[in-house]
Amino acid sequence: MSSGKALAQAGSSNSLNDYQQQQQQQQTTPSRYESQKRRDWNTFGQYLKNQRPLVLLSQCNCNHVLDFLRYLDQFGKTKVHLQGCMFYGQPEPPAPCACPLRQAWGSLDALIGRLRAAYEENGGSPEMNPFANSAIRVYLREVRDYQAKARGIPYKKKKKIKTNQSKGNEASSASSAHFGG
Repeated sequence: MSSGKALAQAGSSNSLNDYQQQQQQQQTTPSRYESQKRRDWNTFGQYLKNQRPLVLLSQCNCNHVLDFLRYLDQFGKTKVHLQGCMFYGQPEPPAPCACPLRQAWGSLDALIGRLRAAYEENGGSPEMNPFANSAIRVYLREVRDYQAKARGIPYKKKKKIKTNQSKGNEASSASSAHFGG
């Protein structure tokens, strides 16, 4: 029996060691979001370094951010029809056209969110954050609206569910608020 106890204890200590190793690995391995945020931050920093004249991060403003977003369009993969294109407003055009590929609105929106967080994590003050500037929000709204019209895909904002806790919906409203649905 004592050998059975020893095996059980050895097994539990091995699983504890495995658990501790997993925890350490998770702490040293950044999440997908954190990795992407770091890549985005490095890309933006490289973009600023390549500007002539050189732009220091401390000098960066919303105009530099807007220029960066426009620069990224050349690497986009989303077909955005021009107003003169015969496929303008068609979600599934029947033939190819010469309209440009652009960055999708959703990608730009997510990028700005990551850069806004990275700016503050790297010592920038929230009050001076160029990624949180209202001009950026206006630009993103214009891109979203134009792409929706050009591709014939209406943008519908997800409605937030308002909960009325006085009707006894605490359990369902807490779960829907937590999971966003």
